[in-house]
Amino acid sequence: CSLFCGLFNCSFRKCVFHLFFNKNDQVSQIILFLRSRERTLVVRETFLTRSAVSIATESRMKLVDHVVRSFKVAKLFKENTDKIKSIDFSPAGDALISCSDDDQIVIYDCEKGSTTKAVNSKKYGVDLIHFTHTKNTAIHSSTKVDDTIRYLSLHDNKYIRYFPGHQKKVVSLCISPIEDSFISGSLDKTLRIWDLRSPNCQGIMHLTGRPITAYDPEGLIFAVGINSECIKLYDLRSFDKGPFVTFDQVQEKECDWTGLKFSSDGKTVLISTNGSTIRLIDSFNGAPLQTFTGHLNNKGIPVEASFSPDSQFIFSGSTDGRVHVWNAVTGYKVCVLHAEHTGPVQCVQFNPKLMMLASACTNMAFWLPTTAEDGN
Repeated sequence: CSLFCGLFNCSFRKCVFHLFFNKNDQVSQIILFLRSRERTLVVRETFLTRSAVSIATESRMKLVDHVVRSFKVAKLFKENTDKIKSIDFSPAGDALISCSDDDQIVIYDCEKGSTTKAVNSKKYGVDLIHFTHTKNTAIHSSTKVDDTIRYLSLHDNKYIRYFPGHQKKVVSLCISPIEDSFISGSLDKTLRIWDLRSPNCQGIMHLTGRPITAYDPEGLIFAVGINSECIKLYDLRSFDKGPFVTFDQVQEKECDWTGLKFSSDGKTVLISTNGSTIRLIDSFNGAPLQTFTGHLNNKGIPVEASFSPDSQFIFSGSTDGRVHVWNAVTGYKVCVLHAEHTGPVQCVQFNPKLMMLASACTNMAFWLPTTAEDGN
């Protein structure tokens, strides 16, 4: 530790490497190098082990403003030849899956900071990829042949089941947090409820416009955003009776809603768009809480916005190749994180279990904090 910190003129006592080396003697053979003229710490060959990252994640480090500002790219992957358009962490946070416009699915090991596997889906194309409740299987929408949703075994690269029914592009897909069911929304103005064990649709809703959807953290309620102007909440057990509440919103005039996410405490809903605004509303009464701006989206792409696991921060991609961060409670801009992204950052998610962030353009970046909780 002294060798590394001496090399990089460490000016704070509890830098990330002090923290990890002092608490975990399993971290070894870390190869460091200087990039450009900046003194940026980059982990090339060996990423931080799960126990090391967990030290920061659990009790040694909390996600507060100065820790968020300290995030730096620890590993950059260049596995794709076209833009990455969807990512998802496994429930345990130990794996990440991505899909891209080059029809490639890549699985990453979040403990080792390495790629585990790359799978091609040249025949059907791939979008909106999600792990199921294990990291060995995933579901995704199709971009070729038809609009069938496909259930893939990542172990042997074979499809377990197809879910036909949608007649136009699937634009929303979400997995239940508690059971083997999922919901899909399509440009055919329908929303369908599925069970992973059956190819038959378990329920269908005919809507008045483009839908986006999300489960609440308990998996008992789901929200449906329709036509970028209202959000309806349904009880999963009686969705056929209609929504139990509808929140009318000011209709977006210059952009479309592209994603919904509940906060981990279920109190708020985050609305992503293909424009330059992100909205946060109260999930109980639909009242607008915050509008986040300042990031760039001049290409009309569905830039992802995500909560931190504690729901205190909002992370968003941007077409300027950077990651923008706001405080979810006050709405103020915390920082703008600079990476080596060569194009628009369409995907951004925070690991649900570990203190790490992932962002993607054509390249995938893994971020780690570089300061301790009580440092500056």
